[in-house]
Amino acid sequence: MDKNQTEIIRPTKKQRQLLTYLEGFIIEHGYSPSYREIMRGCGYTSVATVALHVNSLIKRGHLRKRDHSARSLEVVTADQDESTKITTNQVKVAEEKWLVQKVEHLIGQAESGSPEELAAAIDNIQIVLAALKVLGLESAAQSFSPRLSALKKLATAGQ
Repeated sequence: MDKNQTEIIRPTKKQRQLLTYLEGFIIEHGYSPSYREIMRGCGYTSVATVALHVNSLIKRGHLRKRDHSARSLEVVTADQDESTKITTNQVKVAEEKWLVQKVEHLIGQAESGSPEELAAAIDNIQIVLAALKVLGLESAAQSFSPRLSALKKLATAGQ
C-alpha cells in the first residue's frame, strides 16, 4: 500500500450508526448536520462524543471534511477517493442545493461588503453563475440575475 493512502478500517457499530445518520441527513437536506444535530439524531449525550466519533471516522477514511467550516462533512464511499474523476456534468439535488447556497452566500457578502471589494465580488459571482449554466442549472443562475444587476448598478454608482 502506498504510504500516502490511508487504510480504510471497518467502522464499529456506533460509527456505522453515525455514518447511516449522516448519509440520510445529507440526502434529505443537501448538507451535513451540525454536531448537535448528530448528537440528537444518534442519541448521544454530549457533543464531545460526536467529535470523538467524527474524528475517528475521518482517521479511518470513512468521512472527510470539505473545508474547515461548519456542515462540511462528506461520507466517503468504497468506490470514492481523492482521485475520483468526474465523468458527467449532471448535478444531484443535494449538490444543486449546496451550489445555490454558495451563490447566495457570495451575493450576500457582496451586498454587505465595502465598495472597494464590490468589483472583485461581481467578477467572482459572474464566474460562479457561468459555472451553474455549464452544469445545466440555468434557471438557478437566472434567478440571481436581478441581484447581480443591482450589484453592478451599485458598483457603477460608487465609482
